[in-house]
Amino acid sequence: MNAKAFIRFVKDWSLPIVMALGVIAYFLFEAVGFSANVHRFANKAVSIVQPALLFCMLFISFCKIEPTKIRPCRWHLWLALIQAMSFIVMALLMRFVKNAEASVIVECAMVCMICPTATAAVVVTDKLGGNTLTLVAYTITSNVVTALVVPTFIPFINPNIGMDFIHSFLIIIKQVFPLLVFPFLLAWTTRIFFPRILKAIVSIKDLAFYLWMVALALALAVTTRALVHSHISAICFFGMMIVTLICCVLQFLLGKRIGGRYNDRISGGQAMGQKNTVFIIWVAYTFMNPITAVAGGFYSIWHNTINSYQLYKKRRNN
Repeated sequence: MNAKAFIRFVKDWSLPIVMALGVIAYFLFEAVGFSANVHRFANKAVSIVQPALLFCMLFISFCKIEPTKIRPCRWHLWLALIQAMSFIVMALLMRFVKNAEASVIVECAMVCMICPTATAAVVVTDKLGGNTLTLVAYTITSNVVTALVVPTFIPFINPNIGMDFIHSFLIIIKQVFPLLVFPFLLAWTTRIFFPRILKAIVSIKDLAFYLWMVALALALAVTTRALVHSHISAICFFGMMIVTLICCVLQFLLGKRIGGRYNDRISGGQAMGQKNTVFIIWVAYTFMNPITAVAGGFYSIWHNTINSYQLYKKRRNN
Protein backbone atom coordinates (compact mmCIF):
# COMPACT_ATOMS: atom_id res chain seq x y z
CA MET A 1 0.00 0.00 0.00
CA ASN A 2 1.52 3.34 -1.06
CA ALA A 3 1.33 6.53 0.99
CA LYS A 4 -1.61 7.94 -0.97
CA ALA A 5 -3.66 4.76 -0.57
CA PHE A 6 -2.81 4.63 3.14
CA ILE A 7 -3.95 8.23 3.69
CA ARG A 8 -7.17 7.46 1.80
CA PHE A 9 -7.73 4.38 3.98
CA VAL A 10 -7.22 6.39 7.18
CA LYS A 11 -9.66 9.07 6.01
CA ASP A 12 -12.29 6.52 5.02
CA TRP A 13 -12.05 4.64 8.30
CA SER A 14 -11.00 7.43 10.65
CA LEU A 15 -13.84 6.93 13.14
CA PRO A 16 -13.48 3.12 13.50
CA ILE A 17 -9.73 3.63 13.87
CA VAL A 18 -10.23 6.26 16.57
CA MET A 19 -12.78 4.06 18.37
CA ALA A 20 -10.37 1.12 18.28
CA LEU A 21 -7.55 3.31 19.57
CA GLY A 22 -9.71 4.38 22.51
CA VAL A 23 -10.39 0.75 23.46
CA ILE A 24 -6.75 -0.26 22.99
CA ALA A 25 -5.55 2.74 25.01
CA TYR A 26 -7.65 1.62 27.99
CA PHE A 27 -6.29 -1.94 27.95
CA LEU A 28 -2.70 -0.70 27.53
CA PHE A 29 -3.17 1.68 30.45
CA GLU A 30 -4.45 -1.18 32.61
CA ALA A 31 -1.71 -3.57 31.45
CA VAL A 32 1.09 -1.21 32.51
CA GLY A 33 -0.10 -1.45 36.11
CA PHE A 34 0.06 2.18 37.21
CA SER A 35 -0.43 3.07 40.84
CA ALA A 36 -3.77 4.11 42.36
CA ASN A 37 -2.60 7.75 42.37
CA VAL A 38 -1.98 7.65 38.61
CA HIS A 39 -5.43 6.14 38.06
CA ARG A 40 -7.03 8.90 40.13
CA PHE A 41 -5.10 11.55 38.19
CA ALA A 42 -6.13 9.98 34.85
CA ASN A 43 -9.80 9.89 35.87
CA LYS A 44 -9.64 13.50 36.99
CA ALA A 45 -7.88 14.57 33.79
CA VAL A 46 -10.48 12.84 31.59
CA SER A 47 -13.32 14.45 33.58
CA ILE A 48 -11.81 17.86 32.74
CA VAL A 49 -10.59 17.24 29.19
CA GLN A 50 -13.83 15.69 27.88
CA PRO A 51 -16.10 18.66 28.75
CA ALA A 52 -13.40 21.06 27.55
CA LEU A 53 -13.25 19.32 24.16
CA LEU A 54 -17.05 19.35 23.88
CA PHE A 55 -17.11 23.05 24.79
CA CYS A 56 -14.53 23.86 22.10
CA MET A 57 -16.33 21.73 19.50
CA LEU A 58 -19.63 23.45 20.17
CA PHE A 59 -18.05 26.89 20.22
CA ILE A 60 -16.43 26.29 16.82
CA SER A 61 -19.66 24.87 15.39
CA PHE A 62 -21.75 27.75 16.76
CA CYS A 63 -19.30 30.23 15.21
CA LYS A 64 -20.49 28.97 11.81
CA ILE A 65 -24.16 29.53 12.68
CA GLU A 66 -26.09 32.78 12.56
CA PRO A 67 -28.00 32.69 15.91
CA THR A 68 -30.97 34.70 14.65
CA LYS A 69 -31.65 32.03 11.99
CA ILE A 70 -32.24 29.24 14.52
CA ARG A 71 -35.92 28.32 14.36
CA PRO A 72 -38.04 25.37 15.53
CA CYS A 73 -39.39 23.07 12.82
CA ARG A 74 -42.44 20.85 12.57
CA TRP A 75 -40.38 17.67 12.76
CA HIS A 76 -39.08 18.83 16.14
CA LEU A 77 -42.55 18.32 17.58
CA TRP A 78 -42.85 14.76 16.30
CA LEU A 79 -39.41 13.76 17.58
CA ALA A 80 -40.06 15.38 20.96
CA LEU A 81 -43.38 13.52 21.26
CA ILE A 82 -41.74 10.18 20.48
CA GLN A 83 -38.95 10.93 22.94
CA ALA A 84 -41.36 11.89 25.74
CA MET A 85 -44.17 9.38 25.14
CA SER A 86 -41.87 6.36 24.88
CA PHE A 87 -40.32 7.27 28.24
CA ILE A 88 -43.71 7.94 29.86
CA VAL A 89 -45.25 4.65 28.68
CA MET A 90 -42.28 2.61 29.90
CA ALA A 91 -42.22 4.50 33.20
CA LEU A 92 -45.86 3.57 33.79
CA LEU A 93 -45.16 -0.04 32.83
CA MET A 94 -42.34 -0.20 35.38
CA ARG A 95 -45.00 -0.51 38.10
CA PHE A 96 -45.84 -3.97 36.74
CA VAL A 97 -42.28 -5.25 36.18
CA LYS A 98 -41.23 -7.31 39.19
CA ASN A 99 -38.12 -9.08 37.89
CA ALA A 100 -34.97 -7.12 38.80
CA GLU A 101 -33.06 -7.87 35.58
CA ALA A 102 -36.10 -7.11 33.43
CA SER A 103 -36.46 -3.77 35.26
CA VAL A 104 -32.86 -2.89 34.42
CA ILE A 105 -33.39 -3.70 30.73
CA VAL A 106 -36.56 -1.57 30.62
CA GLU A 107 -34.71 1.29 32.33
CA CYS A 108 -31.99 1.00 29.67
CA ALA A 109 -34.61 1.49 26.96
CA MET A 110 -36.11 4.41 28.87
CA VAL A 111 -32.86 6.35 29.26
CA CYS A 112 -31.89 5.68 25.63
CA MET A 113 -35.19 7.12 24.40
CA ILE A 114 -35.41 10.17 26.67
CA CYS A 115 -31.73 11.09 26.47
CA PRO A 116 -31.24 14.47 24.74
CA THR A 117 -29.35 14.93 21.49
CA ALA A 118 -25.58 14.86 21.85
CA THR A 119 -23.87 18.22 21.77
CA ALA A 120 -21.40 16.70 19.31
CA ALA A 121 -24.25 15.89 16.88
CA VAL A 122 -23.87 19.32 15.29
CA VAL A 123 -20.30 18.39 14.26
CA VAL A 124 -21.39 15.14 12.58
CA THR A 125 -24.43 16.77 10.98
CA ASP A 126 -22.22 19.46 9.46
CA LYS A 127 -19.83 16.80 8.15
CA LEU A 128 -22.71 14.83 6.62
CA GLY A 129 -24.07 17.95 4.92
CA GLY A 130 -27.16 18.32 7.12
CA ASN A 131 -28.84 21.46 8.42
CA THR A 132 -26.97 22.49 11.58
CA LEU A 133 -29.48 25.26 12.34
CA THR A 134 -32.38 22.82 12.78
CA LEU A 135 -30.12 20.38 14.60
CA VAL A 136 -29.10 23.00 17.18
CA ALA A 137 -32.73 23.99 17.66
CA TYR A 138 -33.73 20.39 18.35
CA THR A 139 -30.76 19.85 20.68
CA ILE A 140 -32.15 22.65 22.84
CA THR A 141 -35.69 21.25 22.52
CA SER A 142 -34.66 17.72 23.49
CA ASN A 143 -32.86 19.00 26.58
CA VAL A 144 -35.95 20.94 27.67
CA VAL A 145 -38.18 17.89 27.11
CA THR A 146 -35.83 15.71 29.15
CA ALA A 147 -35.67 18.23 31.98
CA LEU A 148 -39.48 18.30 32.19
CA VAL A 149 -40.35 14.64 31.64
CA VAL A 150 -37.75 12.85 33.77
CA PRO A 151 -38.53 14.66 37.08
CA THR A 152 -42.26 14.21 36.50
CA PHE A 153 -42.06 10.43 36.16
CA ILE A 154 -39.23 9.62 38.56
CA PRO A 155 -41.70 8.30 41.20
CA PHE A 156 -42.83 5.61 38.74
CA ILE A 157 -39.22 4.58 38.14
CA ASN A 158 -37.87 4.86 41.65
CA PRO A 159 -40.47 5.65 44.34
CA ASN A 160 -37.71 5.88 46.97
CA ILE A 161 -35.69 8.60 45.25
CA GLY A 162 -36.93 11.27 47.67
CA MET A 163 -36.83 14.22 45.24
CA ASP A 164 -39.66 16.53 44.26
CA PHE A 165 -40.13 17.87 40.73
CA ILE A 166 -38.40 21.22 41.28
CA HIS A 167 -35.34 19.64 42.89
CA SER A 168 -34.98 17.04 40.13
CA PHE A 169 -35.62 19.62 37.40
CA LEU A 170 -32.90 21.95 38.70
CA ILE A 171 -30.42 19.09 39.00
CA ILE A 172 -30.98 18.13 35.36
CA ILE A 173 -30.82 21.74 34.14
CA LYS A 174 -27.54 22.20 35.99
CA GLN A 175 -26.17 19.06 34.35
CA VAL A 176 -27.16 19.59 30.71
CA PHE A 177 -27.46 23.30 29.99
CA PRO A 178 -24.10 24.93 30.87
CA LEU A 179 -22.26 22.95 28.19
CA LEU A 180 -24.92 23.90 25.67
CA VAL A 181 -25.61 27.55 26.51
CA PHE A 182 -22.14 28.91 27.33
CA PRO A 183 -20.49 27.96 23.99
CA PHE A 184 -23.49 29.48 22.20
CA LEU A 185 -23.19 32.77 24.11
CA LEU A 186 -19.42 32.89 23.61
CA ALA A 187 -19.79 32.28 19.87
CA TRP A 188 -22.45 34.97 19.62
CA THR A 189 -20.21 37.42 21.52
CA THR A 190 -17.30 36.59 19.22
CA ARG A 191 -19.51 37.12 16.16
CA ILE A 192 -20.58 40.59 17.36
CA PHE A 193 -17.39 41.98 18.90
CA PHE A 194 -14.51 39.99 17.40
CA PRO A 195 -15.32 39.32 13.72
CA ARG A 196 -11.65 38.80 12.79
CA ILE A 197 -11.29 36.04 15.38
CA LEU A 198 -14.54 34.53 14.13
CA LYS A 199 -13.24 34.56 10.56
CA ALA A 200 -10.00 32.88 11.63
CA ILE A 201 -11.83 30.14 13.55
CA VAL A 202 -14.24 29.41 10.71
CA SER A 203 -11.38 29.29 8.18
CA ILE A 204 -9.79 26.24 9.87
CA LYS A 205 -11.43 23.36 7.99
CA ASP A 206 -12.77 20.41 10.03
CA LEU A 207 -11.28 21.68 13.31
CA ALA A 208 -14.39 20.74 15.30
CA PHE A 209 -14.40 17.30 13.67
CA TYR A 210 -10.81 16.58 14.68
CA LEU A 211 -11.53 17.67 18.24
CA TRP A 212 -14.53 15.35 18.20
CA MET A 213 -12.31 12.42 17.18
CA VAL A 214 -10.08 13.05 20.20
CA ALA A 215 -13.16 13.26 22.42
CA LEU A 216 -14.47 10.06 20.83
CA ALA A 217 -11.27 8.16 21.65
CA LEU A 218 -11.56 9.28 25.27
CA ALA A 219 -15.25 8.36 25.35
CA LEU A 220 -14.54 4.84 24.07
CA ALA A 221 -11.78 4.39 26.65
CA VAL A 222 -14.21 5.42 29.42
CA THR A 223 -16.93 3.22 27.92
CA THR A 224 -14.59 0.22 27.86
CA ARG A 225 -13.69 0.81 31.49
CA ALA A 226 -17.37 0.95 32.48
CA LEU A 227 -18.17 -2.28 30.63
CA VAL A 228 -15.14 -4.16 31.99
CA HIS A 229 -15.93 -3.19 35.58
CA SER A 230 -19.69 -3.81 35.36
CA HIS A 231 -20.75 -6.63 37.68
CA ILE A 232 -23.91 -7.96 36.03
CA SER A 233 -25.09 -11.38 34.89
CA ALA A 234 -24.47 -12.54 31.33
CA ILE A 235 -28.21 -12.55 30.56
CA CYS A 236 -28.63 -8.98 31.79
CA PHE A 237 -25.45 -7.90 29.97
CA PHE A 238 -26.62 -9.24 26.61
CA GLY A 239 -30.15 -8.01 27.24
CA MET A 240 -28.83 -4.46 27.77
CA MET A 241 -26.61 -4.76 24.71
CA ILE A 242 -29.51 -5.82 22.48
CA VAL A 243 -32.07 -3.31 23.78
CA THR A 244 -29.65 -0.38 23.41
CA LEU A 245 -28.86 -1.50 19.85
CA ILE A 246 -32.59 -1.68 19.02
CA CYS A 247 -33.20 1.77 20.54
CA CYS A 248 -30.27 3.25 18.62
CA VAL A 249 -31.21 1.83 15.20
CA LEU A 250 -34.91 2.60 15.74
CA GLN A 251 -34.23 6.23 16.64
CA PHE A 252 -31.95 6.81 13.66
CA LEU A 253 -34.58 5.31 11.35
CA LEU A 254 -37.46 7.28 12.87
CA GLY A 255 -35.47 10.51 12.83
CA LYS A 256 -34.51 10.05 9.19
CA ARG A 257 -38.03 9.08 8.19
CA ILE A 258 -39.71 12.01 9.96
CA GLY A 259 -36.99 14.51 9.04
CA GLY A 260 -37.17 13.33 5.44
CA ARG A 261 -40.82 14.34 5.23
CA TYR A 262 -39.71 17.92 5.92
CA ASN A 263 -36.67 17.75 3.61
CA ASP A 264 -34.31 17.48 6.58
CA ARG A 265 -33.42 13.77 6.66
CA ILE A 266 -29.83 14.04 7.88
CA SER A 267 -30.56 16.41 10.74
CA GLY A 268 -33.61 14.39 11.78
CA GLY A 269 -31.57 11.20 11.98
CA GLN A 270 -28.75 12.77 13.99
CA ALA A 271 -31.16 14.63 16.27
CA MET A 272 -33.00 11.43 17.17
CA GLY A 273 -30.18 8.90 17.02
CA GLN A 274 -27.00 10.57 18.28
CA LYS A 275 -27.38 10.84 22.05
CA ASN A 276 -25.58 12.46 24.97
CA THR A 277 -24.36 9.16 26.40
CA VAL A 278 -22.68 10.88 29.35
CA PHE A 279 -26.17 12.02 30.33
CA ILE A 280 -27.42 8.41 30.14
CA ILE A 281 -24.75 7.37 32.62
CA TRP A 282 -25.41 10.34 34.90
CA VAL A 283 -29.22 10.02 34.98
CA ALA A 284 -28.92 6.28 35.68
CA TYR A 285 -26.65 6.88 38.68
CA THR A 286 -28.79 9.77 39.93
CA PHE A 287 -32.36 8.49 39.52
CA MET A 288 -32.30 4.79 38.61
CA ASN A 289 -30.55 1.51 39.25
CA PRO A 290 -26.82 2.33 38.83
CA ILE A 291 -26.38 -0.79 36.69
CA THR A 292 -28.45 0.99 34.03
CA ALA A 293 -25.46 3.31 33.48
CA VAL A 294 -23.91 0.55 31.35
CA ALA A 295 -26.54 1.45 28.72
CA GLY A 296 -24.59 4.66 28.09
CA GLY A 297 -21.52 2.63 27.20
CA PHE A 298 -23.39 0.36 24.81
CA TYR A 299 -25.26 3.22 23.15
CA SER A 300 -21.99 5.10 22.67
CA ILE A 301 -20.63 2.15 20.69
CA TRP A 302 -23.77 1.78 18.55
CA HIS A 303 -24.34 5.42 17.60
CA ASN A 304 -20.67 6.00 16.84
CA THR A 305 -20.58 2.86 14.69
CA ILE A 306 -23.58 4.17 12.72
CA ASN A 307 -21.90 7.58 12.42
CA SER A 308 -18.74 5.90 11.13
CA TYR A 309 -20.72 4.12 8.43
CA GLN A 310 -22.60 7.29 7.45
CA LEU A 311 -19.40 9.31 7.15
CA TYR A 312 -17.77 6.51 5.16
CA LYS A 313 -20.71 6.52 2.71
CA LYS A 314 -20.59 10.31 2.49
CA ARG A 315 -16.89 10.28 1.57
CA ARG A 316 -17.40 7.48 -0.98
CA ASN A 317 -20.24 9.34 -2.68
CA ASN A 318 -18.27 12.59 -3.00
